[in-house]
Formats: sequence, C-alpha cells, structure tokens
Amino acid sequence: MAAQDVLAQTARLASSSALLQVLFRVVTFALNAFTLRYLSRELIGVVNVRLTLLYSTVVFLAREAFRRACLSGNTKRNWTKTINLLWLTVPLGVFWSVFLGLVWLHLLEVPDPSVVPHYWAGVVAFGLSAVIELLGEPCWVLAQAHLFVRLKVIAESLSVVSKCILTITLVILYPQWGLYIFALAQLLYATVLVMCYVTYFVMFLGSPEATKKSFPVARVKALLPNFVEDETFVNWKEARLTWSFFKQSFLKQILTEGERYVMTFLNVLNFGDQGVYDIVNNLGSLVARFIFLPIEESFYVFFAKVLVRGKAVKDQKQDDVAMAVNVLESLLKLVLLIGLTITVFGYAYSQLALDIYGGSMLSSGTGPDLLRCYSLYVLFLAVNGVTECFTSALMCKEEVDRYNFVMLALSFIFLCISYFLTHWYGSIGFILANCFNMGIRIAHSIHYIYDYFKESTYRPLTGLLPSPFLVMVYIISGVITGFSEVFLCCDKGWIARLLHIGVGTLCFAATVVTIFCTETKLIHFVRSQ
Repeated sequence: MAAQDVLAQTARLASSSALLQVLFRVVTFALNAFTLRYLSRELIGVVNVRLTLLYSTVVFLAREAFRRACLSGNTKRNWTKTINLLWLTVPLGVFWSVFLGLVWLHLLEVPDPSVVPHYWAGVVAFGLSAVIELLGEPCWVLAQAHLFVRLKVIAESLSVVSKCILTITLVILYPQWGLYIFALAQLLYATVLVMCYVTYFVMFLGSPEATKKSFPVARVKALLPNFVEDETFVNWKEARLTWSFFKQSFLKQILTEGERYVMTFLNVLNFGDQGVYDIVNNLGSLVARFIFLPIEESFYVFFAKVLVRGKAVKDQKQDDVAMAVNVLESLLKLVLLIGLTITVFGYAYSQLALDIYGGSMLSSGTGPDLLRCYSLYVLFLAVNGVTECFTSALMCKEEVDRYNFVMLALSFIFLCISYFLTHWYGSIGFILANCFNMGIRIAHSIHYIYDYFKESTYRPLTGLLPSPFLVMVYIISGVITGFSEVFLCCDKGWIARLLHIGVGTLCFAATVVTIFCTETKLIHFVRSQ
C-alpha cells in the first residue's frame, strides 16, 4: 500500500476513533450524572476507580505489548505465526486476572458491605470480562492492521450502548443490587465487543470481497492457533519485540494509571473522595480521550507502516520520510493548539462546568481547582501522545530496552511524588505529579526526535512553536475570561452565567479566527486529511 493511501486511511481511522470516543465519553458522562442521583459516591468510586483499574490493568498487561509488536511493519508477513503469538494474550490474561483478583479480594481494603454490597462479584466479573475481551484480540489486530474503520465503529458503539442500556435499566429497577449491576453490564460489554469482531470475520473470510482484496487470512479456522510442520510456532523476531514492549508497557501502565494505584494501594482518599475525583478526572480528560488517544493509536500505525523501525533517516525512502515529517509537524501543531485552548479556557470555566454537571457536590471544595489543574495536564497529554507514538514506532529493540530503564526510574519517582503531593495537596497532588511525569516523557521523546533528524534538513519539532501573535491572543483571552469568572460566576444567577459564557464564546471565536489566519499550513493539513 502506498504511503499516501496509508495516510488517508489512517486519518479516517483517527477521525472515526475520535467520534467513537466522543460517543463513549458523552454516554459515560450521562451515565455518571444519572447514577449520581440513584447510587452513592462510594459505590461509584469503587466501580470507576477500584474495579475499572483491575480491568484496565489486566487487559493492558496482557495485550498492549502484543499489539505494539504485531502492528509494527507492513501487512505482508506470516499471519499464521502472528495470530499464534496473539493467542498467547489469553493465558496471560487469565494469569493476571486470577493473580490481581486475589490481590483485590484479600490484600486491599474491602468496602463496607452495607454501603457497597457484592464487592466480590464485581472483582470476579471485571476480571472475567478482561479475559473475554482478549478472545477477540487476533480479530482486532487484523482489523487494525488492515484499517477496517467501519468494523471498529460498529463493534465498539454496539458494546458501549448495550452496556449503558443495561446499566440504566438495572439502576432504575434494582438499585439495591449494588455492584451486581455494573458486573453484569461489564460482562455484556466484553461479550458484545468480541461477538461483533468474530461475526464480521466469519462473514468476511472466504467472501468475494476478501478474495478481491487478497486478504492474507482465507478461512475462519486460520484465526485459531495453528501448528505448521518444520516451522516455529511464532515469529521469534515479533516475540522478542513483544517482550521488549511488555517490559515497557508494564511501566507505562504504572505511569498512566499511577494515581489510581496510589489511591487503591495506599488509601490516601476514601471511596467517596475517589468517586468525586474520578468524575472530575473523566470530565477533564474528555478531549484527551476522544481526540488525543485516537490520534496516538492511529498514527502509530501510520508511522510504523511508512518508516522502517531502527533505520536511520538517510536509509529510509525519502518520499516517505518527507511525508512522515510533514504529518508529525502538523500533528504536533494540532494537538498543541488544542491543548493550549483547553488550558486557557478551562481555567475560567471549570467551576461553571462542574456546577452544571453535578451541582454543589462537585463545584464546591477542591473540585474546581482539580479541574483547573487538569486543564493544564491536558496540554502535557496532548504533546506526549504524538511525540511518544512517533518514537515508539521508530525505536529498535535495543532502544526500546534502554527506554525501559528510563521508564523504570520514572515510575519509582512518579509514585513517590504522587504519594507526597497527595498528602500535601490532596487529590490535586495527583494532577501535579502527572504533569511532572508527562513533562519528563515529553523531554525524552523530543530528544529522540531531535537526534533522529539532526543529520537531515527536516525539523518537525517546529510544530511545537505557535505564532507569537496567536500566543498573545491566548494570553489576552485568558485574562479576559479570568476577570469574567470573578465578576459573573458562579453564585450571581443564570443571567450572569450566560454573560460569562458569552464572554468566553467571543474570546474563543477570536482565537479560532487567529488560528485560521496564522496557521495556514495546519489548516491545509486538516482539510486535506
């Protein structure tokens, strides 16, 4: 597949993934707002922090490294061996599910049964749902590698909608069921997701469409583990790369979910405060999840396909290098401007957003300050996602191994900083520690990118330099909206709130117009892709 075709399909995949994330987050917000009126903060805290952490840890440790390794390079490979390797995620998932499930049940603090009933059922169900989801991993990687955009949209949309419908129904009819509600909903989500992928490939494989596309897998049976005489069971190059990524993914999971591990294992916040923190965290991470994460996942595939891992710039195809540099520079500028916009306007509108969403329970206390800090953290997330996806796609095995040592040291420092900052500043300390963590990771990635291109004429890091006039507009907008919040929000009635929103709308419009006038290269990239 030509590099231009890969770019076009990757852009569509990123756009579709972004729309999916919009759906997921909107549904999640609506679900949280709904359940807050029926269930306790403690129950929401256990589900959204404790049990979700169990689920995310199992699936991340079991599959992330396999995904990274098996999506590297082009689609012309021995897919039998790749699929065999991917099936190893299932026993790995069973191991992590059982091991971590025992930790969650016997070593961690157990919630009060009168406040959060059926905790054991929740642990079992969330661990089991992780294993069920891993059964569809070969299908997911095949679909991602061949850029099956529509399949991903349909599968993930159906699974999320099914989960939410069941949750709302059970919350209304049987609120006393407690964690049984979320356990059943999580199992339904995993089952629907896997069945969508399996059903699609059962119908697709062997069809005229698959033959026309010369799809590398011809039969449904080929999706199962297969032994080939006189050949190894897996591709050992992929397996070694998987091991390198596994060591890195273990550390990356600690860094990504560090605050939840600190909350879970060190009990620095009670379950009610964890519930509030998670709701604010979800609101703050809206843009990060529905824009930055799809961009990172999709353009990792693009960079891995267009550029050859471990090769210097001079040894790559120069047309592909030029395209990759243009994409990297444009992506850096895009996420930087989105992050700056969230940081500037998030400061003045955090309290209003929380008051509208959850009332005084969220808008009083540390909630607004927590969301303001998260607005700054979004800027770090934005830049780190793109820089790290590029470096992950280009680093050879030895470089990945070296980076693992950096991540190991960073993980230890991050956990220590999280613990102390939380004791000093409460839940805000988690956000400050995450900013430090992301800052170090960004510095490492920028250093790698600079070294990679320093012998060439390409300078993709210029994407991190917005125009001075645009920076001035951001500063003026931040000052105006800050004064607007002081004089118009949030205890002066709805007329004052609407005026505050109007001021922000005008400042935002001025910022967007400035972006269109000063960042013409970025606008052309977005319109064309």
